[in-house]
Amino acid sequence: MQVEAAIAHIPRLRRYARALVGDAARADDLVQDTLERACQKWALWCPPEAGSATEVQAALRSWLLTLMHNLYANQWQQAARQRTVDWDDAWDGGHDPTSQMALRLDLERALALLAPQAREVLLLVGMEQLSYAETAQMLGIPIGTVMSRLARAREQLRRLMEGAAPSRTVLKAVK
Repeated sequence: MQVEAAIAHIPRLRRYARALVGDAARADDLVQDTLERACQKWALWCPPEAGSATEVQAALRSWLLTLMHNLYANQWQQAARQRTVDWDDAWDGGHDPTSQMALRLDLERALALLAPQAREVLLLVGMEQLSYAETAQMLGIPIGTVMSRLARAREQLRRLMEGAAPSRTVLKAVK
């Protein structure tokens, strides 16, 4: 494996993992699992043949994010089978006197309350700045589904940030 090529993407993988799982230690574990999987499956990665160095790096980033998404989805499904989480109890945090910190905590809480499929699309498009097509390819869903999930996620996030009660609906994964 060309370690240098994958190492360049670690900061972005960490940022996405942290936003996805909401915990630095679990995010680091997810990044490590992703890089281990990449090492094991390196022969499956097919870089664009006639692509520039930038296109090859973009393809590698997309492949690594796809591996991370699949690992996260598998872990989330296993955890969901083992236990259920009462988000009201899980997010009963203390008071922080700074308004920016409070807003950040509210945003993290609101993101955690989104359905995993909605949160993934929102983070990939909003934070990682991937196109709808790249997001659709990475998640293995149609572009229309990306746009629909993104619109619903943005609306639900807006309502949660305004103090609305979280919705208990769960989206079914489209394969």
